[in-house]
Amino acid sequence: MARRSAGGRTSRTRVQLAALVVAGVFLLLGVLGFVPGITTDYGDMTFAGHHSGARLLGLFQVSVLHNLLHLGFAVAGLVLARGVAGARLYLVAGGALYLGLWIYGLAVGEDSAANFVPLNDADNWLHLGLGLGMLLLGLLLSARAGGSGSRLDRPFDRP
Repeated sequence: MARRSAGGRTSRTRVQLAALVVAGVFLLLGVLGFVPGITTDYGDMTFAGHHSGARLLGLFQVSVLHNLLHLGFAVAGLVLARGVAGARLYLVAGGALYLGLWIYGLAVGEDSAANFVPLNDADNWLHLGLGLGMLLLGLLLSARAGGSGSRLDRPFDRP
């Protein structure tokens, strides 16, 4: 949970800050996916499916659905980061979800009808990195020591 510091300001734990940063990245990705120029071949974007020719930063294949999923995942992160347990859940479950998406992307062909998000090789490797990163952040920043909150679970305070 957020804590009040001596100055009356609300401080957040490290796991909450990590969840907010990750949610912010997804918000940025979702918005940038709708920006022509940042998303190449913007006119070739479809709602869903592997036929979308649009690529975020010229690399990551995107569609309207793909961008909306990023925005929805960002909103979920912003909401869940309000509490320690929610932030941990967002990072750990989200990391597991993205690892599953990585495996899904490897299993379905790029031209398959099952590739509805759409996903390409660049997306797959990004999903692996996101999944591992989120999972590690969620687990390491919410570690418990001796039954009470560890220093990792407290804001950036001095010993």
